[in-house]
Amino acid sequence: MSTFPLELADEAIYILRETAAQFERPAILFSGGKDSIVVTHLAVRAFAPAPVPFPLLHVDTGHNFEETLVHRDQLAATLGLHLIVRSVQDSIDRGRVTEERGRHASRNVLQTVTLLDAIEELKLDACIGGGRRDEEKARAKERIFSVRDEFGQWDARRQRPELFDMLNGRIAPGQNVRVFPISNWTELDVWEYIRAEDIALPSLYFAHQRLVFDRDGLLWADSPYIDKSPDERPYRAQVRFRTVGDMTCTAAVASDASTLDDVIAEIASSKESERGARIDDKRSEAAMEQRKREGYF
Repeated sequence: MSTFPLELADEAIYILRETAAQFERPAILFSGGKDSIVVTHLAVRAFAPAPVPFPLLHVDTGHNFEETLVHRDQLAATLGLHLIVRSVQDSIDRGRVTEERGRHASRNVLQTVTLLDAIEELKLDACIGGGRRDEEKARAKERIFSVRDEFGQWDARRQRPELFDMLNGRIAPGQNVRVFPISNWTELDVWEYIRAEDIALPSLYFAHQRLVFDRDGLLWADSPYIDKSPDERPYRAQVRFRTVGDMTCTAAVASDASTLDDVIAEIASSKESERGARIDDKRSEAAMEQRKREGYF
């Protein structure tokens, strides 16, 4: 029997409908991770039997897990959704950003520019994401309708009050809003909903054999995009991913959880945050807040 609180799904559907009503050109920011997949399925429910009235926008770093990209394309095709892809590599080729070098090089920060360029190109006034308040302290500060200025930046000190589910979508020319329909969910809520609705996920989320190597106390997935030292020797291990970004910013966790029930039991007993395996969050104590100020998801 599912223990998922149904009022959370009702709230998310209300938020999605309000987004469609208050904005002219929204899009779902689709990463291929479990949270954006859940938001996409909620959007299908919110507008059924009509089609979802906004596209999926994926910012492809070029360093994604293959499993994520395959699932992205299958999901869009199965649900009949319009998928728009913009590439960090294109931003590099056009000189908009510079590729990082060195041991901890990643394209995760670079995708902010690609996203902001896509928002301007597509004239988006609302971008719907799968961020949740329980994930990280910077995200805990953010409202459900989170206003970004004309430069795409977020200011934690200028957040609007949201009283009694009254969502204010009024924005000035040049501004846009990030919308977080599952902001009040926890990681466990997400997994309970996935089980209740029988939602398919990339195989990365379940235990599998993979080449990994040890670095900074984490299990990094072996990848041609990561600059390894001679003593960082890959070995095969049984792992899964609690959170999925690209290969340079997402660490695996040792796990035997191969089914939804196993994953839910593992999360319920875990004392570690799911963001504990996000390598990009470890660049500084305020890494996430700094990225959001610059226009990150």
